[in-house]
Amino acid sequence: MLEITDIVTSYGKIEALKGVSLSVAPGKITCLLGPNGAGKTTTMMTVAGLLKPRRGNIAFEERNITGRDPGHIVQSGIALVPENRLVFPDMTVHDNLRTGAYSRSDDEIEDDIARMFERFPRLHERQEQHAGTLSGGEQQMLAVARALMARPKLLLMDEPSLGLAPLIVEEIFRIIRDLNAEGTSIFLVEQNVHQALKVAHYFYLLEQGRVTFGGSPGDLEEDEVIQRAYLGSAEQT
Repeated sequence: MLEITDIVTSYGKIEALKGVSLSVAPGKITCLLGPNGAGKTTTMMTVAGLLKPRRGNIAFEERNITGRDPGHIVQSGIALVPENRLVFPDMTVHDNLRTGAYSRSDDEIEDDIARMFERFPRLHERQEQHAGTLSGGEQQMLAVARALMARPKLLLMDEPSLGLAPLIVEEIFRIIRDLNAEGTSIFLVEQNVHQALKVAHYFYLLEQGRVTFGGSPGDLEEDEVIQRAYLGSAEQT
């Protein structure tokens, strides 16, 4: 569904991605792991069109979207739930949802907002509140709902559990499972490996701007280096 080939993305003279190649299968949850500063968010922003790669190719459903502007990417069927939520704090919940549909011209936007309120009852209760007054978990739900307003085929989710209480993390991952079960493909960046193992079908490990591992959950759990670094080794040294 998504094919990233030899992508190089830089901040000035500093290469954040150094030839990243990976793919996301349709109907699956693909998770990108890695330490802070590895380039995970840069990967997401490059796919979403917020950063332009210096080299390489990004194809979505066999169409080249490399370097296209974010509006074109959204219209292609990709929506981003950014790191740290980034809701519009001085706008109401309802108006935040409307911004998620900015690329649409159909007459079903309010119907979709009603569906978001059914999926996220807390947002319905707070629809006239400014988004900046919501709790962290509620803002995360709003960020997900706002992205869904674009009716994406592929949802990019960057650290959805970051800074949230354990009970809210459980709820966020339940939402991820439900969305995938309904047919939405998901490309997930997540530091909570144990939660990611419960939902993801395939994993990549990004280190210093390069992919160093690709495999199934079983492969991930069997890899000795990843066990020590991310899952906790059963052996004490």
